[in-house]
Amino acid sequence: MSAPEASATPKLDFFVIGVQKGGTTALATYLRGHPGLQISRRKEVHFFDEEMAVDWSAPDYSRLHEQFDWDVPSVQRGEATPVYIYWPQALERLHAHNPAARLIVLLRHPALRAYSLWRMSWQREIENLPFDRAITVEGSQRAPEDPDRYHRHFSYIERGFYSGQVRRLLSLFPANQVHFIRTDQLWASLSATLSGIETFLGVAPALGREAELLYILPKMRRRRQVEQDVPPTDTRRYLDALYHADIAETARLTGLDLSDWQSPDYSEPMQPR
Repeated sequence: MSAPEASATPKLDFFVIGVQKGGTTALATYLRGHPGLQISRRKEVHFFDEEMAVDWSAPDYSRLHEQFDWDVPSVQRGEATPVYIYWPQALERLHAHNPAARLIVLLRHPALRAYSLWRMSWQREIENLPFDRAITVEGSQRAPEDPDRYHRHFSYIERGFYSGQVRRLLSLFPANQVHFIRTDQLWASLSATLSGIETFLGVAPALGREAELLYILPKMRRRRQVEQDVPPTDTRRYLDALYHADIAETARLTGLDLSDWQSPDYSEPMQPR
């Protein structure tokens, strides 16, 4: 159906704003099955991180609105674009659109998230550096050449410093409008996690009892094989030390217990089928 008239100034009710490689595709798929929720036709609209096609002094929301059927009554509408929590000005733009929006944030162990993003970039042939080189100064030297491309595709390390992103988020939106979830809990406690989201959004229970675990592989234009499912041991130790203090601060800000993330033996329950 057509988008509403501009004069109606409709607003989306909720957003899944992060993190990339944090399970947002699986979560959007689950939420799409709730009769009281309407998810954008395309999973990642990438509206609030658009730098060229939107005049942010007077934004035209039609590209965002056309992702929804506005003739359906009594539903909450939302979309999932995980770069929003990381992208400069995206949260500010989202706040200008709807300061009452509810926001869902999935947080994944930062070292394993970084490796997962590198694997996807490598398999899509966007990345040509091995992981241990891509996360060093050699990898970051690509930023001055093309900062937009760097931050969209090669920001393996930067995206994992969650505390600064969370602090910025909470400076814009009150804590009762933000729902933080550990990505691994989406797999380990699926029903409880989905029920918690339903409570947060204020919709009737519909998902928790019947949901089945999903592991959604990214679509690949071309595939190159990656031998290891997890980062090499030495690189993992380096990243664990790099993120140690930030994990503690993220736990304090979000109220999540992340103490097991500080262990070098931590591993994830998610396994592709």
